Amino acid sequence: MMILYNVTLKVDPQIHEEWKQWMCEVHIPDVMSTGLFKEYKMCKLLGLDEADGITYAVQYFSASMEDFEEYQSKHAKRLQTEHMNRYKDRYVAFRTMMEVVSS
Repeated sequence: MMILYNVTLKVDPQIHEEWKQWMCEVHIPDVMSTGLFKEYKMCKLLGLDEADGITYAVQYFSASMEDFEEYQSKHAKRLQTEHMNRYKDRYVAFRTMMEVVSS
């Protein structure tokens, strides 16, 4: 059973390029270095009004619920806190977890 952990973020347009670079060069590699996700995708949502923020979905694919739960218990708080401290009040985020039923 493949688990998809999706983090949707709306980022302040004034910092969005720097944020995207930091995500690609620092944050996502840090998440992937836990060894608990097999792959990721970073997507920009299209067709939205971007005046108050640019929206991205970062998708992490885990091989099992056990791997995802290990990520949550051992790594998530630290990584989310790093992001929050760096971009406080410049983004909103929500997280969802899904089971991949077909690919």
